Amino acid sequence: MYQLQVENMTCGHCVKAVTQAVQTVDPQAQVQIELADKSVKVGTDKGLDAIRDAIEEAGYPVSAAQPQ
Repeated sequence: MYQLQVENMTCGHCVKAVTQAVQTVDPQAQVQIELADKSVKVGTDKGLDAIRDAIEEAGYPVSAAQPQ
């Protein structure tokens, strides 16, 4: 599981966009998003760099990321 801080998320559309971005890398990924603290938890066996890159390509800067 990875814990990421993702900026610019403000609404349900953002949640959907970030979730879809992660699932382009791993369709089976489990994604939990907390808008209030801009955190994204991703359960996947894919690499952190691939997940971060997909989220950033969707237009959401990742300010911090770490394995959990």
